[in-house]
Amino acid sequence: MDKKIKESIEQEINSNDVHLFMKGTPLFPQCGFSSTVVQILTYLEVPFTTTNVLDNEGIREGIKEFSNWPTIPQLYVKGELMGGCDIIKEMFENGELKEIFENENLLS
Repeated sequence: MDKKIKESIEQEINSNDVHLFMKGTPLFPQCGFSSTVVQILTYLEVPFTTTNVLDNEGIREGIKEFSNWPTIPQLYVKGELMGGCDIIKEMFENGELKEIFENENLLS
């Protein structure tokens, strides 16, 4: 992976408590999986930032290599990869995601 791409990814993850690498933007998600994660975070009223991987092919491929996770979206909380859509949805449904945000004092 390009050093500049890696540094950019690390910068986003390390400087934001909750960061989502997604296809599109929160207002205009470009895939259903990204839309689902945005809806969950919005429902929980968690402040989050995003990177639209469709804007940069290097980031789009680089994040998969960086995380060793093959799909997008990818949600990071306090620098740690939480997972993609299926995992986030499951964590939301069983209350685990809200508990993580409460423990990290990230709920509005």
